[in-house]
Amino acid sequence: MARPDKAAAVAELTDRFRSSNAAMLTEYRGLTVAQLKQLRRSLGENAQYAVVKNTLTKIAANQAGINQFDDLLVGPSAVAFVTGDPVEAAKGLRDFAKENPALVIKGGVLDGKALSAEEITKLADLESREVLLAKLAGGMKATMAKAAATFQAPLTQFVRTAEALRAKREEQGGAGAPASAEAEDAG
Repeated sequence: MARPDKAAAVAELTDRFRSSNAAMLTEYRGLTVAQLKQLRRSLGENAQYAVVKNTLTKIAANQAGINQFDDLLVGPSAVAFVTGDPVEAAKGLRDFAKENPALVIKGGVLDGKALSAEEITKLADLESREVLLAKLAGGMKATMAKAAATFQAPLTQFVRTAEALRAKREEQGGAGAPASAEAEDAG
């Protein structure tokens, strides 16, 4: 391969590292082409899985400000570049690795923070971003409804008390009401 080709490959990898919010490094030794195709599908729409050359990837990662891969880039390597929800991609890797032990998750980086293979597995155990946001919105809605009921309670109690007093006054007799009217007429 000529030098300009290598420079172009490094530039492309550097752009991928910079444009993605997560990158997960794997070893794919022993996987067939069909299995790699299946793996790419399991990662979701927001992840690209690319087989990479270790030396070029190390240079590109360092140019992108990522030095967490330096020790992990040994053996046949591939990187999942994630531009969307990293939980979805982590779940895809974890589930595929369970079915195909030949896939080894080496580590990764999420928003500039290094992730070990165990941390990627823990990330996969999280619910997706959409589910977490829905739960947060539901919790906020419940809190708002509770607050509204709390603010409305004194007003409701006042109305009930006033209605009870009015009913009691009417019940005690019409004697109270005409007396007030007579007092006004006398005045």
